[in-house]
Amino acid sequence: MIKRLFRTTVVCLALSGLTQTASTIAQDSNQAGAVGDRLVADYFHEQTRQLTDRTFADIDTLQDWQQKRDEHRRQLLEMLGLDPMPEKTPLEAAVTGTHERSGVIVENVHFQAMPGLYVTGNLYRPADQQGPLPAILYVCGHARVKSDGISYGNKARYQHHGGWFARNGYVCLTIDTVQLGEIEGIHHGTYREKMWWWNNRGYSSAGVEAYNCVRALDYLQSRPEVDGERIGVTGRSGGGVYSWWVAAIDERIKVAVPVAGITSLKNHVVDGCVEGHCDCMFMVNTYRWDFPMVAALVAPRPLLITNSDKDRIFPLDGVVDVYNKARKIYALYGATENLGLQISEGPHKDTQELRIAAFRWMNRFLRDETELISTTATPLFDKTELRVFDELPEEERVSNIHESFVPKVEAGDVAIESDSKANEIIKTLRQKTFAGWPDQPESLDIAVEKSAEDYPNARSVRFTSQSPFRLTMYWFESKGDAKQPVEVRVLDQKGWSEWAPALAAIFPDQISGVAKNESQAERLLPASLSQDVVFVVPRGIGPTAWSSDERTRTHIRRRFMLLGQTLAGMQIYDVVRGLQAIDQRITDGAMLRVSASGDAAMMAAYASLMVDCVDRLDLSELPESNRDAPDLLNVSRFIELPDVVSLARRRVEH
Repeated sequence: MIKRLFRTTVVCLALSGLTQTASTIAQDSNQAGAVGDRLVADYFHEQTRQLTDRTFADIDTLQDWQQKRDEHRRQLLEMLGLDPMPEKTPLEAAVTGTHERSGVIVENVHFQAMPGLYVTGNLYRPADQQGPLPAILYVCGHARVKSDGISYGNKARYQHHGGWFARNGYVCLTIDTVQLGEIEGIHHGTYREKMWWWNNRGYSSAGVEAYNCVRALDYLQSRPEVDGERIGVTGRSGGGVYSWWVAAIDERIKVAVPVAGITSLKNHVVDGCVEGHCDCMFMVNTYRWDFPMVAALVAPRPLLITNSDKDRIFPLDGVVDVYNKARKIYALYGATENLGLQISEGPHKDTQELRIAAFRWMNRFLRDETELISTTATPLFDKTELRVFDELPEEERVSNIHESFVPKVEAGDVAIESDSKANEIIKTLRQKTFAGWPDQPESLDIAVEKSAEDYPNARSVRFTSQSPFRLTMYWFESKGDAKQPVEVRVLDQKGWSEWAPALAAIFPDQISGVAKNESQAERLLPASLSQDVVFVVPRGIGPTAWSSDERTRTHIRRRFMLLGQTLAGMQIYDVVRGLQAIDQRITDGAMLRVSASGDAAMMAAYASLMVDCVDRLDLSELPESNRDAPDLLNVSRFIELPDVVSLARRRVEH
């Protein structure tokens, strides 16, 4: 058997916007990268259809659902970064001020969900209270209340909800969110901050918001004014989706009214609604859910899904789809009376019609009352009266909680002392990082075509990686012995830019829009090669590249996220498929040597873990860590990039 070798230097080869909806992009042939745009739009459409179609497809009876429900809840906790659930440390709660107006007392409160993770809020209660009352956790949407450099928190904007509940016999805790609270953190990691490593970490700001809600329930139950067995949750927009998270993961929520907080995967991925949402709206979709699964986890508790009919970021068709699918689970419980759908006229706005529906639902299921609403929800306090901190605490972790909320491994933490341990790590990566790969790969359907007469040793090798991506490799035969190693060069965007002028000269009918370089192309003639050379070009690069607009590319990457994938993860799959095609049609028993540089080196390292045909792996200019590398879901929970390289070395050498 040929000994498999590994080096960390490159072998010398003897060579010296989806700013529109996906459907609109697919029809626009005039913009740059139109072919790639159509391919990625078709891909997103088909992947979304598959995930949508499988939602509850295996659920026919209540027993079916109950057997799976606990595991689904665990999966959601994991996707929020809450499995295992963080240790519940003392809340260290404090009241920093109290005001009274119109029969309502408001307390300015704070507690620590974790040490240093401060949650600021306002607790509204009736001035005249006889005994414990049902309570509402109100979670705020995206509203900035800030003047003269002071953030008063989005709780100040949504105060009219807390005031209404207090005037009508409830205790209501209205809490700030991470980004728009008195202590300002970050929601927009991948949206605009280029913190793609959030995906590596398995972190979403959704997880922090969910955990803050869980600890808010702890705080409510600690208050003597609260009947801890009668707690509801509601909120609008961002607060709507956080209402979903806490209702799904915490049974202490007895009634839920998420307002404009959820819609279908199709709306987000195919119709482009993801472009209107920051990261706090989405879990890390490791298990590839459509959003009705979240709704189903509330069943059979009372749930009112409410939205307006002209909401552009929570479109009506998706909201209705979530309701209809959730209704299947409620029907299995015989509890369809506990599920409601309320649609009012209007845009994405906190309208009175939406408020009234939420108020009546809470009255019905928490107070057993059905009387008409006779009081309106109006602000009672000046924003300055609702401020919790005169000075922000120095030890706060809110502003950088994304750095520590989800634990990560360090380089060297993973000891690969045996084949069984190596196989265990690879299996974990396949399940948690590359779960978006097809379960059943398609036929490679390899087709080899010759190029122009001036380059008789040149071949284009087309193969199906994953529909609709039929990719092209570029194969150059040397004059040497057929048993000479086959050199496989994996190209990232930088590598493509380097070699595209030569490839365009050799394959002019296949590569357009690139200035040809004939002298560079001559380096790929047989006399210049000591071995066969094959260039592997993953999706999104070269002939399948899509729009170069930065915003468009950002939201393409975020669409992959919502499908439980990442672009880099699927490019690694393309490399795996390319290596399999090369092993079938090109190597003919010769060694297969893979070389790559930069981001492509990372792709090659991971790909080598998933195939058995690589005999030598030559990598250079590797990113130093996961954080510096293209993003892969959850990978930093399990292994760091230097240990991936060590694992690849072990596999290649054995």
